[in-house]
Amino acid sequence: MGPQFEKASGHKLKAEYGSTGPLKAMIDKGRAFDVAILGVEATDELIKSGKLAANTRADIARSGMGVAVRKGAAKPDLTTTQAFKQALLNAQTIAYSDGGLSGIYLKGLLERLGIAEQLKSKIRFGRGGEMVGEGRAEIGLTQVSEILSEPGAELAGPLPADIQQYTIFPAAIGTAAANAEAAQALLKFLKSSDTAKVLKAKGLEPA
Repeated sequence: MGPQFEKASGHKLKAEYGSTGPLKAMIDKGRAFDVAILGVEATDELIKSGKLAANTRADIARSGMGVAVRKGAAKPDLTTTQAFKQALLNAQTIAYSDGGLSGIYLKGLLERLGIAEQLKSKIRFGRGGEMVGEGRAEIGLTQVSEILSEPGAELAGPLPADIQQYTIFPAAIGTAAANAEAAQALLKFLKSSDTAKVLKAKGLEPA
């Protein structure tokens, strides 16, 4: 979407990518920026601390969780929570990140389903899609968008609706933004119908 924004607005976009935690820490330490797209909790904390302008906050996208398998492998039945549970019990190895919002949710989910102890020896911590794509795990649990971007893996399906977990990504303009006009233009672009098409193609849902 970067080149589209630059062409449409005439502004040059310089983006820095990373996980919410480290990016928030950089902002807390005084890193200069115009727009931040982070998790809900981090965004709200930065608004409270005066680093982000509350009146500019806008939800951009939400990402559901899915199951990754190696490209070409048989896809397990994920139509119900019981089927998902059985798929995990049948797998030889399961990968998911033990950090961040997804990891916290998955750890709690496995405990709620009553299979955490049975899966203990099968769990491999790391990026679910990447580990499956590299052959280091049979099943990966992660954001759908991350699975679609991994060349060696494919999406077996989303988590069943009754256990699905969505991560929302809001954007907001920094209170000390040096390029406030460009920042406003970027937020407007991120909420446009053209951006919505790209989000859907990448496994995200427009918020």
